Amino acid sequence: MVAFNLNGKPVSVEADSKTPLLWVVRDHLKLTGTKYGCGVAQCGACTVHVDGAAVRSCVTPLAAVAGKRVVTIEGLSQDSSHPLQKAWVAEQVPQCGYCQSGQIMQAAELLAATPRPTRAQIVDHMNGNICRCGTYHRIIAAIERASKEG
Repeated sequence: MVAFNLNGKPVSVEADSKTPLLWVVRDHLKLTGTKYGCGVAQCGACTVHVDGAAVRSCVTPLAAVAGKRVVTIEGLSQDSSHPLQKAWVAEQVPQCGYCQSGQIMQAAELLAATPRPTRAQIVDHMNGNICRCGTYHRIIAAIERASKEG
């Protein structure tokens, strides 16, 4: 049994401690906003926050989050009112939408540390989050909008 805080609530999960956090979140806890993309931490679709840091949940073992705070896309805001979520809609970022929760979680880490990032800082921080549809310009615009409006 591994206990941690998920989206502001304490949870305990009975699973092998080596199970990737992604599968614990999706299969055991039934939160499906975090997506499986590559399974080797190369695409960013599975990005969540652990104690405020963006991590790839596909390679993070359950044991690594014992006693920690985990936030998934579902926990970013209760009603999709987070500035990034609103900016994503305003800039019409999603096409297929598959990578978007990971993109937003990566961007949220950036804005938490650097509320007014430069374009270069945004590009650098988002490097490694892959969008199969190629909406990178919209992603950057949404992050810029959220940093101004949020």
